[in-house]
Amino acid sequence: SLGWVDVDHVRTRKMQLIAEAEQLKPAFMKEVDSHFTEFVNSLVAKSALLDSSSSGSLFPASCSEKELHKAKTLRAPPEHGKIFTARRSLLDELFEVSHIRTIYHMFIALLIVFILSTLLVDFIDEGRLVLGFDLLVFVFGKFPVVFCTWLCMFSATVIVPYKLLIWWAQGYCSSSHRAIRSLFYGMLFTLSGLGFGPTYIAVSYTLPPASRFIVILEQVRLVMKAHSFIRENVPRVLSSVKDKSSTVPIPRISQYLYFLFAPTLIYRDNYPRNPMIRWGYVATKFAQVLGSLFYAYYIFVRLCIPQFRNSSQETFNLRGLVLCIFNSILPGVLILFLVFFAFLHCWLNAFAEMLRFADRMFYKDWWNSTSYANYYRTWNVVVHDWLYYYAYRDFLWFFGKKFKAAAMLSVFTVSAAVHEYVLSICFGFFYPVLFCLFMCFGSKFPGQSIFILNDRRKGPIWNVIMWTSLFLGQGVIICLYSQEWYARQYCPTENPTFLDYLKPRSWSCHMKM
Repeated sequence: SLGWVDVDHVRTRKMQLIAEAEQLKPAFMKEVDSHFTEFVNSLVAKSALLDSSSSGSLFPASCSEKELHKAKTLRAPPEHGKIFTARRSLLDELFEVSHIRTIYHMFIALLIVFILSTLLVDFIDEGRLVLGFDLLVFVFGKFPVVFCTWLCMFSATVIVPYKLLIWWAQGYCSSSHRAIRSLFYGMLFTLSGLGFGPTYIAVSYTLPPASRFIVILEQVRLVMKAHSFIRENVPRVLSSVKDKSSTVPIPRISQYLYFLFAPTLIYRDNYPRNPMIRWGYVATKFAQVLGSLFYAYYIFVRLCIPQFRNSSQETFNLRGLVLCIFNSILPGVLILFLVFFAFLHCWLNAFAEMLRFADRMFYKDWWNSTSYANYYRTWNVVVHDWLYYYAYRDFLWFFGKKFKAAAMLSVFTVSAAVHEYVLSICFGFFYPVLFCLFMCFGSKFPGQSIFILNDRRKGPIWNVIMWTSLFLGQGVIICLYSQEWYARQYCPTENPTFLDYLKPRSWSCHMKM
């Protein structure tokens, strides 16, 4: 009342207001997130409704309900599939938050620790700094063979599907045996798309592991892209023939070439594009890929090779296996993070930026998953979209919606088999550890379809269970595959038969020792 201000009272009041604001913040953020989610879902629903109404306007007003039902059961045209929109990758948005960026800095600090550890140990053992990268040189060896193989694969993917589509479409209108013609060209496309050539080269030239990964993964990627291109354009040709159109809707070769390089497996004639290329962003992403490569090198040098080189010469026992699995969890999880960050974030974003490809949703917040169903949907959105639109939905279109469980199981089995095919060719032996984990945790643990959006299991405890099982799974993968790799080195067989590639060598090798 005399014009004086009680400073202590003001400070106390300020602290009370801050405390009240902190208490209200979680509820406020939860409410905002809920309303924002409802708004986005409503927006997507309205967009789909507009698409369906616009396509429905093609039917006359006098169209009967039976005809409308029949039209709805037909295979959805391409525009009813995935909708591309301009959006950033989730990590790019999260890294703008200083708290999240600090986690990224912690991983960089861990890399520096690995480098210092390696340099100091080499200096103590050798008396000098050893700066060689023999492991990297070995795993990426025979690069000229890899490049020539990729060039042949890419050329075949450009020429064969595009020419087959043109020949089939041009003669389809005038052909009197359309079913036989379609079957003939379909068989040609299937035989050309299987691509036994890259597998033969990877095995016959004894390419090292990383080089094999490049060849085989590119083989799988190009086959999936070729299938998408044919799958999206064949219905357009059939529709034009049905409408007795004078022109055949064949995409330009430039559109197909753009799709082959674009970071998506769903073909469209046009995609949302950014106005300019940020070359600094591209350089940063490629530098992060290179840094992740060296990160993986130091993980193997410091955490994997010393452990498995010694353990592979010891007698096999249950205690050793359990210790091996738990000791492999840390390198396994770090490798998982590096694969996600280097490929799904950095590599795909770099190519998206160079091509001005605006839809950057290559993954979602898989780390918040409360089930493996949600994990598989959000870990790799690029592959999940392909499986959903071309395997799951086409399966239901062909056999009917009553077979959703069979559709999910068949798609899941094919995905697991392709993963196992890649690992078998790249490692040079068949050891279906990943396949068993896929089928065990993937199809049994979630208890629901990976293509159903509403997860029944919520809450932090399920996220903890998911992460725990993921950690253990990574430990099992690193441990068993590494033991088998070194067993094949220490216990080679003369004139191996086909069965020798299928039988686990690590079991018999340990018993011999």
